Amino acid sequence: MSQQNPLQTPHSGYHWNGSQHRFFEGWYFRVTLPEARQTFAFMYSIEDPIGGQLYSGGGAQILGPDDGYLCRTFPDVQTFWASPQALELGHWGKTDLNSTPGYLEPQLFNHHIQQGYQVTTTWHQGILHDPGTQQTCRWEYSTQPIYGWGNVGQPQQSTAGWLSFLPIFEPGWQILMAHGLATGWIEWNGTLYEFNNAPAYSEKNWGGAFPQKWFWVNCNCFENEPDLALTAGGGRRGVLTWMESVAMIGIHYRGIFYEFVPWNSEVSWQIKPWGEWQIQAQNSQFQVTLTATTKEPGTPLRAPTQDGLIFFCRDTMQAEIQLELKQGNQVILFAKSDVCGVEVGGHPWTDTWVN
Repeated sequence: MSQQNPLQTPHSGYHWNGSQHRFFEGWYFRVTLPEARQTFAFMYSIEDPIGGQLYSGGGAQILGPDDGYLCRTFPDVQTFWASPQALELGHWGKTDLNSTPGYLEPQLFNHHIQQGYQVTTTWHQGILHDPGTQQTCRWEYSTQPIYGWGNVGQPQQSTAGWLSFLPIFEPGWQILMAHGLATGWIEWNGTLYEFNNAPAYSEKNWGGAFPQKWFWVNCNCFENEPDLALTAGGGRRGVLTWMESVAMIGIHYRGIFYEFVPWNSEVSWQIKPWGEWQIQAQNSQFQVTLTATTKEPGTPLRAPTQDGLIFFCRDTMQAEIQLELKQGNQVILFAKSDVCGVEVGGHPWTDTWVN
């Protein structure tokens, strides 16, 4: 994807500058299959890419049907590659190639990579196999971006605002594609899922420090609303020498971007340790409320931390959500879904987090 692509967001490229300081970067790509009521989420990470450090290495995790889980680690940071200019990355695990890692034509990837992945804004493929559990996943699909992060036809925005261009906030967070359409196939433990124009989403985070605690709600597969995408999240993050609690809600709906962030809105939340996420926001024009709930137990996922890639958060892609957007007393939008993604991470989560 070129820099001139109108939907490329800030921070699409790889952030590591070659330093020896503690560093991680993580990427998240998701496809929701409306007919199957299932979701595949692919999570990639690289830690301390200088190599030779205690936590140097990469990881690939997949949250599959019914919140099934597959994980592989890639200890060799030298076989990871990423572009600093655009969303392009990959990690070669098992391969017969001796060349410098980089993007391969799809048929060459299939021929030479027995374990690994590669992904760009418009293409995603890979193969992972866990010999311990005998779980296997293979996938190939293309993606057509619909929304980046901002209004269509205008420069795309940084999720954390202009301050995210400075090394003040840790970690950085960027929604790369609030909504897109994916076409291709995913084979999960021998079951083939084929899809055409399935809702797709991607985001990333990066930095040298880690949030103490966070929450996340995301859905772009709503009932009777194909042109709607929601991402909401918040956490306690480092700002220079102190910690702050912040949250945001972003909605893309019928070509318009509704943004509720700390510098233009009042955002409040009530998040239980698990099972219920309530977030509200208002600014001078609009008010939004959302409630997500789940009876699913959720699946523990690994996240980059000060102690390496460890189980540090819990997700399900099968939460129910109700979303309402109002302008004054007029309801602009009321939407529901039962394939919403939700997450809590970090600690402590002993009681409801109210802010």
